[in-house]
Amino acid sequence: MTRGRSIQGIGMTSARTRDRLVQRLQAEGIRQPEILERIRNVPRHLFVDEALSSRSYEDSALPIGLGQTISQPYIVALMTQALIERDGEILCLPKVLEIGTGCGYQTAVLAPFVRQVFTIERIRPLLQATKQRLTELGIGNIRYRHDDGFRGWPGQAPFDGIIVTAAPDAIPEKLLEQLGPGGRLVLPVGPTGGNQQLLRITRTGSGFEHEKLSSVSFVPMLEGKDKGLN
Repeated sequence: MTRGRSIQGIGMTSARTRDRLVQRLQAEGIRQPEILERIRNVPRHLFVDEALSSRSYEDSALPIGLGQTISQPYIVALMTQALIERDGEILCLPKVLEIGTGCGYQTAVLAPFVRQVFTIERIRPLLQATKQRLTELGIGNIRYRHDDGFRGWPGQAPFDGIIVTAAPDAIPEKLLEQLGPGGRLVLPVGPTGGNQQLLRITRTGSGFEHEKLSSVSFVPMLEGKDKGLN
């Protein structure tokens, strides 16, 4: 967890290293200063194993155990921007559903821009560790659930935004159903090791508008809860 590890970081996790990461994201097209500042300030080295701390501010995905990864900062920033930017401005969304809590890095980046984040993770030990980590970092506007992400969270729907951090083969219908009017679903879609596309789907008055944002590579989105680890 975060105990005994500096939030500021030293050496390869220092402020200068974070500045270089932000400059790279700017060059790659992340234009919102609020998102760039959040990437700068979230201590990514606390979301990975201590042995990988020296690589934590590289713009690359890293393993976090249990067959999962922490997404590269550019993709986290891009998905955040795609979800909360409207006409060049950042909005504070009332309710966002996150599918795939993972280590909580995407959750931490998104949290200041949302009044309430509802996050679902299918692997219980991962969820428990992440809840502790985010609590220690003082991020309190999160509600956690151990469940199958394909189901969404119908008791809290509709959502102003839904963000998915693993790739299903096809867009889950139940997630589309849980989008409110004007709501956006940002997710990767496609087979593992194949052609995956990051999509933004907006609920309109007449249906859904689809946009392709980028080619990506995510771990697969799996059905069911991880019963073997309950």
